[in-house]
Amino acid sequence: MKKIIFTLTFLLATIASFSQNLTQKYNSYLERTEFYDSSGKMVAYAKENTYLNRTEYYDSYGKLIKYETNNQYLNRTETYDSSGRQQGYEKNNSYLNQNETYNQSGQQQLTKKWNEYLKRYEVYDSFGKMRGYYTYNSYLKQWDYTSASY
Repeated sequence: MKKIIFTLTFLLATIASFSQNLTQKYNSYLERTEFYDSSGKMVAYAKENTYLNRTEYYDSYGKLIKYETNNQYLNRTETYDSSGRQQGYEKNNSYLNQNETYNQSGQQQLTKKWNEYLKRYEVYDSFGKMRGYYTYNSYLKQWDYTSASY
């Protein structure tokens, strides 16, 4: 569950620019994680491809948006677009206890860290400005993403 949450940061941050709130929910029947906007419309989904050993992201029409693979050698998750060009990567910074997302040039784009007091994952841009946060809805058993408006 943690692996899926960390790998979905980049996708949610991208989609968040189009809507105020996102909800992600695992669909056990179709074995995929689905992303919904604030009006309840599915905007994307992610599915494990065990044959190619990667996580694939699709828009609501089924078109491949991007995919992620785990690079064991460099200990990071790498993101590629639908044409196979690397978009960036994400790695865990154990010293600062946070996940960091980088673009293809190696420049840091996002940071995600757990806020123990508020019980949520907070997403910050490279300037330290909060872009949003994830909270777990135990009633619906899903993660909700809220874009920061400040």
